[in-house]
Amino acid sequence: MKKFYYLWITVLVILIDQATKLRVRYTMNIGDSISVIGDFFRLTYITNTGAAFSFSFGSDQLNKVIFIIASSLAIILFVYLLSKESRNIVKAAYALILGGAVGNLIDRIAYGAVIDFFDFKFITFIMERWPVFNIADSAIVIAICLLLIDLFFPVKVSSKTDFQTIEESL
Repeated sequence: MKKFYYLWITVLVILIDQATKLRVRYTMNIGDSISVIGDFFRLTYITNTGAAFSFSFGSDQLNKVIFIIASSLAIILFVYLLSKESRNIVKAAYALILGGAVGNLIDRIAYGAVIDFFDFKFITFIMERWPVFNIADSAIVIAICLLLIDLFFPVKVSSKTDFQTIEESL
């Protein structure tokens, strides 16, 4: 059971993601935008039937079916990878990915689209605004950053426990 210890991160991401989406859903109308920090940061309630950056297969129904299947397969894969992983940073990353995938999957099943609301202004010559996103998306991006850190700055995993190492140093 210890190999699934990191699933508490997954549960936390799902709970925060769904709580914030429910708050937006019940206090705003689709298309509403509330300024938080001037024009730089707004809460804007939109729904997205596509994937990241509104990637779409052209049909809302087709998107729903494909992304539910893809998310479900990704969840199964990451549960398996999490069970086999030994590095803590990678376990945390997989748990964040799971939380994000489940959070957005809940939306797709319940509403047919993902609820997004974080809306940031971006450097004007590239794009006016960053694509609107949510907590689940943020968890996945943080996970990717953790995986990149692990890739470029790997930490050697010792087979000894901390207690064995301390005893040897005494």
